[in-house]
Amino acid sequence: MSDNDGKKTLGLGGSRPSNVKQSFSHGRTKNVVVETKRKRVVVPKPGAAKPTTTGGPVGGDPKKRPAGISDVELERRMNALKMAKAREAEEAAAREAEEKERAAEREARRAEMEAKEAEDREREERARAKAEEEERKAAAAAKAKAIADAPPAAAAVPGETEISRPSAAPRKADRGNDAREKETKPKPNRGGEDNRRSGKLTLNDAMAGREGGRQRSMAAMKRKQDRARAKAMGGSVEREKVFREVALPEAITVSELANRMTERVADVVKALMTNGIMATQNQTIDADTAELIIEEFGHTVVRVSDADVEDVIQTVEDKPEDLKPRPPIITIMGHVDHGKTSLLDAIRNAKVVAGEAGGITQHIGAYQVKTDSGALLTFLDTPGHAAFTSMRSRGAQVTDIVVLVVAADDAVMPQTVEAINHAKAAKVPMIVAINKIDKPEANPDKVRTDLLQHEVIVEKMSGDVQDVEVSAITGTGLDDLLEAIALQAEILELKANPDRAAEGAVIEAQLDVGRGPVATVLVQNGTLRQGDIFVVGEQYGKVRALINDKGERVKEAGPAVPVEVLGLNGTPEAGDVLNVVETDAQAREIAEYREKAAKEKRAAAGAATTLEQLMANAKADENVSELPIVVKADVQGSAEAIVQAMEKIGNDEVRVRVLHSGVGAITETDIGLAEASGAPVFGFNVRANASARNTANQKGVEIRYYSVIYDLVDDVKAAASGLLSAEIREKFIGYANIKEVFKVSNVGKVAGCLVTEGVARRSAGVRLLRDNVVIHEGTLKTLKRFKDEVAEVQSGQECGMAFENYDDIRPNDVIEIFEREEVERNL
Repeated sequence: MSDNDGKKTLGLGGSRPSNVKQSFSHGRTKNVVVETKRKRVVVPKPGAAKPTTTGGPVGGDPKKRPAGISDVELERRMNALKMAKAREAEEAAAREAEEKERAAEREARRAEMEAKEAEDREREERARAKAEEEERKAAAAAKAKAIADAPPAAAAVPGETEISRPSAAPRKADRGNDAREKETKPKPNRGGEDNRRSGKLTLNDAMAGREGGRQRSMAAMKRKQDRARAKAMGGSVEREKVFREVALPEAITVSELANRMTERVADVVKALMTNGIMATQNQTIDADTAELIIEEFGHTVVRVSDADVEDVIQTVEDKPEDLKPRPPIITIMGHVDHGKTSLLDAIRNAKVVAGEAGGITQHIGAYQVKTDSGALLTFLDTPGHAAFTSMRSRGAQVTDIVVLVVAADDAVMPQTVEAINHAKAAKVPMIVAINKIDKPEANPDKVRTDLLQHEVIVEKMSGDVQDVEVSAITGTGLDDLLEAIALQAEILELKANPDRAAEGAVIEAQLDVGRGPVATVLVQNGTLRQGDIFVVGEQYGKVRALINDKGERVKEAGPAVPVEVLGLNGTPEAGDVLNVVETDAQAREIAEYREKAAKEKRAAAGAATTLEQLMANAKADENVSELPIVVKADVQGSAEAIVQAMEKIGNDEVRVRVLHSGVGAITETDIGLAEASGAPVFGFNVRANASARNTANQKGVEIRYYSVIYDLVDDVKAAASGLLSAEIREKFIGYANIKEVFKVSNVGKVAGCLVTEGVARRSAGVRLLRDNVVIHEGTLKTLKRFKDEVAEVQSGQECGMAFENYDDIRPNDVIEIFEREEVERNL
């Protein structure tokens, strides 16, 4: 076969390219070029003879066969073509059968769903018709009963019943209508109320878009039925709204506002949203916004300030018939070591001094003593040390009688004078107890004479102040002292009302490891009971336990009874007033207000108002050295006394700064604060816990423990003194007169001098005096005797002197020789 026989060769030519757009996830697409291969169809020419099917070669005419194809190859290709056509026919038949099967399945499913829907619809219609019939019967029975009970008032009811009865018939007739007619048809309204099942949501109602949202509870259904019954009986359905006076503070939460108005929180939130404020029930809104909402609900606004929260603390005057006699409160005051606690021990038959560090009282003690005559006396024992001024002041303020203890061998001392002033300021009567009369050197008359200087005139000096000579050691005069106290209490006619909310003063407060914050409270009015809710200063709590001065638990404490109170949420300040309130919320509100007010006051006191003041303060403090310290004490009063003592230490150059003072054991927090500020930690009758000790060792923070306040104050004074710059003092060691002035090459002018007094030293400072006026002050360049350089020249000897960087020296000038020495300063 030749290539130019007029036939086209068999090949893959004739393909048609086309574009296909592919889609992927996330909206991505891609255009792809695809070539479509066309199948070659051989059409016989008109007039051509049909190929024989039997006999002859399979391939037909060899002349019409494609070039290069053998008979075997052609036969193989023809068989393959037949098989392909048979396979295509089979696949087409399978596809058609599958499509028919799928269509039949779809039809069956559709028919099943339609039948199910029709069945549900029929069931729902039957249930609704039954419910309507039952409700219609119930309404008819109720109305018939109402007509029977009240014939004059029920004239219009029968007509209404007749009108409402036929409404069920058209409903049965229209049961076959379509859903659209059902939706548009109004439901029967019986007496203006929906039927009982209207609150329930069915599947059809949900699909049709009818009835949705929040469903009614059984309680709501019951209330609705009660309203319907009340209306049928002729009663009022709407309850009259109560309009209230709403107390409105500066800021209030939405839930609290709703509570005060007795409105639903949801309604208040909705009203806020209507006014453009998106707020939840726990968010705080300002007073102006709250006022708008209150007026919108029709209530009356009563604006109150934050300070009004304390109005709940009653300050009612007691009626005379309610007052009953109470024990007197006696405060023992006087100078340190004059025997106050020993005297009280002798009265109580106890040993308190032995338990005090160094035999010095460092806490206020409150005790109750029963005398031989059966009378109760409440004693307060105050410290006599100078640091405890505030404690003595508190003792004088809560007391009825002051017993001034003065040692017969020591007479009037500074703290004795201070105690006299406290008693006069508190306007309380005084009894002078002259103690230690058993000592040989005792001189009671000197005590009486010294008291005259402070306007305290005792009875022996024709005054009105009782004085008793006592001895705490031998017990001499104790009965006379108790008799004098009883007489004074009788004159005062002390009374209180025990049947009211308790009020008292905190004498001392501490943080106990096992019991938490503990306050020693002296009840002044009313009765404090276990379970009472109280507020004390910036703290509040509920009385968990009351413990008397003997360590026994008691259920209640009346007027003038000292007790330890457990159940506080924090340690109060000594001197705070305790008040019992009705609710925990009131106590918390008052305590939070007081804490906020105290914080604002401290911030205002510590802040400079203007930039100029700030700069002036910074400039004033520039040259002041500070000794920072951290103080922890066992009780609040001791911590306060130490802080006050620290404030008194210092001068214009150095001062002590208490970074933090508190009650309780030394903790890691205290060590962290001390480390950051480079301060030591002082523990007064407390110790550091294990973790705090380890942290202090690692960080190199010094912890010092004290049990006597003297030692603490002395150590801080010594440490602060170390910050003082040493004082420079000049010591004159000699004088020399200049006899002649010589000029020496390479040296300058040299003064030939005679040491007239003392000694001239090479290392000393010198001043040049001319007509007793200082001309120059400096140091010596050279000091020679004859031709030798010497360290010093004694009085009466001649020497040569040359000044460093100064040559203006003349005969008859005087040289003053002095040395400077540093002297350590103390506070």
